[in-house]
Amino acid sequence: MCELLGMSANVPTDICFSLTGLVQRGGKTGPHKDGWGIGFYEGKGLRIFHDPEPGIESKIAAFVRKLPIKSEIVISHIRKANRGKVELKNTHPFVREFWGSYWTFAHNGQFKKIKTEPLGDFRPVGTTDSEYAFCWLLGKLKKKFKESPQPESKLFETLEILMTELHQKGVSNILLSDSKHLYTFCSTKLSWITRKSPFGKATLLDADLSIDFRKVTTPGDRVTVIATNPLTSNEEWNLYKPGQFQVWKKGQIVFSNE
Repeated sequence: MCELLGMSANVPTDICFSLTGLVQRGGKTGPHKDGWGIGFYEGKGLRIFHDPEPGIESKIAAFVRKLPIKSEIVISHIRKANRGKVELKNTHPFVREFWGSYWTFAHNGQFKKIKTEPLGDFRPVGTTDSEYAFCWLLGKLKKKFKESPQPESKLFETLEILMTELHQKGVSNILLSDSKHLYTFCSTKLSWITRKSPFGKATLLDADLSIDFRKVTTPGDRVTVIATNPLTSNEEWNLYKPGQFQVWKKGQIVFSNE
């Protein structure tokens, strides 16, 4: 299957360290060599990069890893293709405009018979079950709400229901964002870590690289990283439970079903 990487932070933060660890699994320390992608939010703006080449070999990935792009929300994905050819149009994260914002979606797993479900106003460009599920989810939201609901808890509760429904159709580890929140759902495997003061040193599992966060942060910084599998060897990561849905904003949980 694929692997996911997300970040939610209370200050614009670069993800170069974590991304370096992830792309090693894209053909070097892992089998996820069928493309990669990453999206960086800057307010409501979105910078997004895709490449069907293995992450470890991709010149675009190497370029992005050297760029200290700072963002409060990041979604990244490395792909091991199961459904849909290895093509640019099938690389995650997928993007759609909805309610005046860019929504991004990345998925690890497979859905059974998802393409028998009717779609609303959103259509996939590629051939993956993941993109189809994204279009199905947005169509359900649009049918239920004409505009972004208030209070926000209505949206959170509806997304939990929809993601649970996807969970019932197969393995559905998901990262989703609307530029304000990072929505996360665990079907089988997902982990997270929040780094805040007092900061320490971290060492990657998949590369000979360490960083002392005390040298690159301020005392008020709070950065949460979500990954399919832990990325560092000397930190304690938290494991999601199957069926767990969490909403992150500025590095902290604002909604959870657990």
